[in-house]
Amino acid sequence: ALYNGIKECLVAEEKAKPTPEDIVKTIEELKPKWPDNITLQCFDRKYYDSLSDENKAKLLECMNSGIQNPDSSMGCYACRPDDYETLKPFFKAALQKYHKVDLSKTKHVTNWDISKLEGVPEDLKLDVAKLGVKENLSMRVRTGRNLKKFPLPGAMTKEDRVQMEKDLQKVFDKLIADEKFGGKYVSITPGHPKFIDKKEYDALVKAHIMFKDMSADKYLLDAGIARDWPFGRGCYISEDRGFVIWVGEEDHLRIMAMAKGTLLNVVFDRLEAAIDQVESLIDGGCAKSDEFGVVTSCPTNIGTGMRASVHIKLPNLTKGGSDKNAKKILKPLGLSVRGLGGEHTPIGADGTVDISPSARFCISEAEILLALYNGIKECLAAESKA
Repeated sequence: ALYNGIKECLVAEEKAKPTPEDIVKTIEELKPKWPDNITLQCFDRKYYDSLSDENKAKLLECMNSGIQNPDSSMGCYACRPDDYETLKPFFKAALQKYHKVDLSKTKHVTNWDISKLEGVPEDLKLDVAKLGVKENLSMRVRTGRNLKKFPLPGAMTKEDRVQMEKDLQKVFDKLIADEKFGGKYVSITPGHPKFIDKKEYDALVKAHIMFKDMSADKYLLDAGIARDWPFGRGCYISEDRGFVIWVGEEDHLRIMAMAKGTLLNVVFDRLEAAIDQVESLIDGGCAKSDEFGVVTSCPTNIGTGMRASVHIKLPNLTKGGSDKNAKKILKPLGLSVRGLGGEHTPIGADGTVDISPSARFCISEAEILLALYNGIKECLAAESKA
């Protein structure tokens, strides 16, 4: 009876699943109620009806997080490396709306060479000590990469996640054997040879080296990205802890260079060199688009996939322990302000905040670095006036 009961339950559960048409009706009901949800606003019924059944299913899969969580800002995630091409009209509309660009007039261009930019010091050294910064800053530059040979995290099976982590071990073995990097790889995949326990994992999260438990994030769960936690998740850590690669977070790889100092070029140059080396070791290469740049799960990161940030003390702009005033002043300057642990985390007790240029797309890597340097200059001026 129990066996047959389970069988009946599974049949009933399958029947209760919303049909594609049910989902479309939900989108059309939500669309006028949530004007800031880009996924809902970029849904076009005429375009949807023109798709094959297979591509209709792909589009609804990419949109699922924004449908289930209508308070989302972006709300959609690519699930396969070619989704930006296969579903181009939808993603193009979302990219234009979020990044405020006209893709009929511009396209993303990759460039790491700051010497070609205007406003760069003659010696090409972006040293914030020249701007009046008197102490070493915590500097971090990160980017994302996705392997061509696997689905993006939103569509990966548990087996995909585990296999990808195994395939990447040879990349990390090469880095570990290289004296410029050294270090180790750690995994939270049960049964993995490099498995670490909860105590060590929690310590790495606290040190901002490893990423937090994604299974508590409803947006990433509904996107399929946080599924199968903690399988296929791990982290490469260089000997000096200044270079880190996350495996199995929002993108297949999140690659980061970190340092304390005043010369921004240090982390930027190390990241560029490391990316070149990592990409050369990956079978099949990483997913890139001629039109959109580096392919990432979330359209907010596509292009460079890059975030360049520093931790800087702004006690006057953060009086009362809040970053609201800092955000109000710095947002029009193209700068994002966060707490020390990322978005929605508290600022430092001494007024230290994390600042970074907001742009990722239709801006080059070199321009992001220069924008950070100029942003620090603007921050110091605003702090002085406050």
